[in-house]
Amino acid sequence: MSLSEISERLRKAEAAAGRTPGGVRLIAVSKVQPEARIEAVLAEGHRVFGENRVQEAAGKWPDFRTRFEGVELHLIGPLQTNKARQAMELFQAIHSVDRPKLARALARLAQETGHCPDLFIQVNTGEEDQKAGVMPQDVDTFVAECRALDLPVRGLMCIPPVDEEPSLHFALLAKMAERNGLAGLSMGMSGDFERAVAQGATHVRVGSAIFGARDYD
Repeated sequence: MSLSEISERLRKAEAAAGRTPGGVRLIAVSKVQPEARIEAVLAEGHRVFGENRVQEAAGKWPDFRTRFEGVELHLIGPLQTNKARQAMELFQAIHSVDRPKLARALARLAQETGHCPDLFIQVNTGEEDQKAGVMPQDVDTFVAECRALDLPVRGLMCIPPVDEEPSLHFALLAKMAERNGLAGLSMGMSGDFERAVAQGATHVRVGSAIFGARDYD
């Protein structure tokens, strides 16, 4: 697979769902990818990338940004409170806001620095013990808490359980977002992003289908 093939599939999914062409943002997930692969995608003109870890992003993206204008970075992995300041400096969006302590830390830093990335609240739609995210029954309260802190909450994010039909989780997330007046829906990955687009995704996170299999060694 390649960036051009994924982009074409995304355009077809938008058309099939009656969505505005180009309305869904493609986040190329570059975590654990060799820099040569990332540079090749940058050279093709893509500028929106996702990283899982603050430290990994800090190690490679400042250099890329000196050579490629307009890079937009999204943090899609868990964020430790002690990394919040660094994350706010590096990323234009954080998709993994999942607890009051982190929300308070982001709000304090936003007051101090005068800026804040776009924020997405991560929802544990499958209520899985091993997975981060706000439980579905707590979403409305947490959205209200974040808004009371004057945080720029743009939408919700989820990662469905691997053994369940993802469309059910995408539909659930869309209902929660609509109920709370949130336009952003960060959902869908390499194997299911077309189904996410059909359910209203505004951001899809595609890694291996663009870059190839990750090498974790």
